[in-house]
Amino acid sequence: MTQADTPIDALDSFESRSRDATATGALAFARLLALAEQRNSGQIVRVVRFIAATYNGQAFAFDLFDLRALDVEISDDMLRCLDALRWARADLYTLVPDGDARVRSVIDRWGLQWPDDG
Repeated sequence: MTQADTPIDALDSFESRSRDATATGALAFARLLALAEQRNSGQIVRVVRFIAATYNGQAFAFDLFDLRALDVEISDDMLRCLDALRWARADLYTLVPDGDARVRSVIDRWGLQWPDDG
């Protein structure tokens, strides 16, 4: 085992990747949320479903095949968000100003239905 292969180096690398993914994911999520708040198109409903799934994956499903129906920039931002979720430093909505209220507003505006509690 070389010095570069020590467990401490691996932890440092993971920490760095986690920070980078979180920062990149926060910016990507902010862009997606702004699209959902400001635009209205067939693509945007898919963005809204993705945002809702990152907010509460048990309440809102997202079909990964929808990534194919989106502009490359949008689907790239979704992949950045997934990488941030993988590293799990924070929920994405907590990384943008007023994220909780904004996400709930987008979910309501686009008519996504919360599952029944009963």
